[in-house]
Amino acid sequence: MPKPVVVGNWKMNTTIGEAVELVSRVKDSLEDLLDIETVLCPPFVSLASVSKVISSSSIKLGAQNMYHEDQGAYTGEISAKMLQELCDYVILGHSERRRIFNEDDEFIGRKIQSALNVGLRPILCVGEDSTQREMGDVEAIVTRQLQQSLQSISEPNNLVIAYEPVWAIGTGMAATPDDASAAIAAIRRVVYELYGPTSEEIPFLYGGSVTSTNVSQFVEIPNIDGVLVGSASLIAREFLDIAFRTFKAKVKGN
Repeated sequence: MPKPVVVGNWKMNTTIGEAVELVSRVKDSLEDLLDIETVLCPPFVSLASVSKVISSSSIKLGAQNMYHEDQGAYTGEISAKMLQELCDYVILGHSERRRIFNEDDEFIGRKIQSALNVGLRPILCVGEDSTQREMGDVEAIVTRQLQQSLQSISEPNNLVIAYEPVWAIGTGMAATPDDASAAIAAIRRVVYELYGPTSEEIPFLYGGSVTSTNVSQFVEIPNIDGVLVGSASLIAREFLDIAFRTFKAKVKGN
């Protein structure tokens, strides 16, 4: 079984000073959770400062996005090579990137390959919107997203996949445990078809209005290996509770 993973995606929140304060408040407690992987993803401007705070800890650092080219005239973009000295992870294909910035699966696939090339662990996000859900197209949508974004990826080593139903992100309406389990089971089937037994080493996460109140419902499900947390990761006590509940469910088995 892959190591459980808890990721905090801070999105476009916190100044550099606020980011340092937040990570300082969770650092010592998260260091005790050696049997799960905790990942913090602050905005680009805070990566270097947060990296210094966690440099001697077990906490991993992730970026929220990147561009697939190594360098060039791409004003405002950040490459995988620029991130590799700071980060261990990078979030790719998040629904906000797809919806607001019109990123498609093929484009996301190029980013995944670029990240893997330099040793970054891509967290690939897939999920359906409310209309697709109502139409019963959940499996078809995640299948298409996976097949198209991973079509040129021959080795899935270091890949992480997060199921994030679009309608649940930032709305306070999390998926039911049964719905999340069914969707991730479908995702696992697709990835197994692509990579065979190697895919069993990939952590599969749930994301979408995850809180300390509901996280146990998800991480107690055998085929869910962890969570991708949004707004709740901006509250130190809340994120710590989520991490400890994940540890309890996945490691201690209680």
